[in-house]
Amino acid sequence: MKFVRWVAILALGFLGISSVIGAVPMILNPEGTPWQMPQNLLDRSPFDSYLIPGIILLIANGALSLSSLIAVVRRDPGYGWWVVLQGVVLAVWLVVEIAMIRHLWVGYFVFGGIAILLIVSGILLKPARKAA
Repeated sequence: MKFVRWVAILALGFLGISSVIGAVPMILNPEGTPWQMPQNLLDRSPFDSYLIPGIILLIANGALSLSSLIAVVRRDPGYGWWVVLQGVVLAVWLVVEIAMIRHLWVGYFVFGGIAILLIVSGILLKPARKAA
C-alpha cells in the first residue's frame, strides 16, 4: 500500500500544481492571451470568457487536489475517499470540457489517465472494514 499511496501523492501533486498554473492566467487574463487560447473555443459553452472556467479549474482540480494531497500525506481518516473524489471530479471536468469545446488535445488522455489512476489508487487506499 505504500507504493499506491506514493502514486496518489505524486498524481495529486502534479494535478494540483498544473491546475493552479493553468487556472491563474485564465482568471487574470480571461480573454485567453497567456495560453493563446482562442475565444472561439468557448462558442459552444455557456461562458463568454475564461474567467469562470478558470475559477472552476482552480477550485475543482487545484484546491481540491492539494487538499486531498494534504489528507493523504497526513493519513487523515478516509483519505482514500478524497483521492477517489478527486479522480471523479477530474474525469467529469474532462468530459464536460471535451463536450463543450469539441476539440481533442493529447493532454486530455494524460489527465484522463491521471483520473483513472486516482480513482483506482483511492479505492486501494480505503481501509478494509472490520468484521463485526
